[in-house]
Amino acid sequence: MRLLFAGTPAVAVPSLDALLDSRHEVVAVLTRPDARSGRGRSVGASPVKQRALEAGLEVLTPRTPRDPEFQARLRELAPDAAPVVAYGGLIPAELLEVPAHGWVNLHFSILPAWRGAAPVQHAVMAGDEVTGASTFLLERGLDTGPVLGLLTETVRPRDTAGELLDRLAAAGAGLLVRTLDALEDGILVPQPQPADGVSLAPRLEPADALVRWSQPALAVDRRVRGCTPAPGAWTTLPDGARLGLGPVLPVADVTDLAPGEVRVGKQEVLVGTGTTAVRLGDVTPAGKRAMPAADWARGARLVSGTVLGRPDAADPSGDEVRA
Repeated sequence: MRLLFAGTPAVAVPSLDALLDSRHEVVAVLTRPDARSGRGRSVGASPVKQRALEAGLEVLTPRTPRDPEFQARLRELAPDAAPVVAYGGLIPAELLEVPAHGWVNLHFSILPAWRGAAPVQHAVMAGDEVTGASTFLLERGLDTGPVLGLLTETVRPRDTAGELLDRLAAAGAGLLVRTLDALEDGILVPQPQPADGVSLAPRLEPADALVRWSQPALAVDRRVRGCTPAPGAWTTLPDGARLGLGPVLPVADVTDLAPGEVRVGKQEVLVGTGTTAVRLGDVTPAGKRAMPAADWARGARLVSGTVLGRPDAADPSGDEVRA
């Protein structure tokens, strides 16, 4: 089949590579426009655009898919299918029927669980033991289209969202190719999503990554891992400065620290929660690089009894198609 591939971040690159190695022909790539990123905030191409240019593919970067020039070019290309992996834009309803086999989205959850922009992060924060990936046809609703294929993946006890997403991106690339093969062969029947088991996974903002030390250690651990590497878990120091947090480790036998209270040892830094303490891993002081918590504590002259976090912090709340 002739394919228009739509994707933007690094997790979409394995799927593009798999399609380039498949029996199908990638005729063009749709990705988000160049944007500022990194510590220097320099303008750069998306990982998908970089890979597409290396492969000599035509790259389309409209500000929005509603752009008339893009829509005209899409119709000229006349793709048989448009596989989508984390494109990050809204596909207008009038374009959904342009590819003969539709827009085939690879989504990193077992639908209808975790519909939305951050399924892997929410799966980790919720403590799911099993997640997976789904291929489905885009329609007007948010990740509501009929399912074409599924795979499952175990969530390991110490997985961060980034580690789990990397595994799903690799496994999902194969699922996407198999789905397109079956569509072309006419042996795949789309299955409507069940009405039960729907959960939502909205995009995580930095405010959602603020650690509430009054929560149980298990919840703190899951939130930090679910927000690693993005948007990045954090807390505040007594002077109000932010401190970025890498994954923490619950310590079951330390129960005498109040929520947010710090105990500084020679080789570790413990922080109290609503249940037992957690041991800090790497931390990132404002304007600096990540470092082991014990090294940071020595340099910052942190003393036991210091309390991290904002006691008044509130818990987070938690006709187009986002692809």
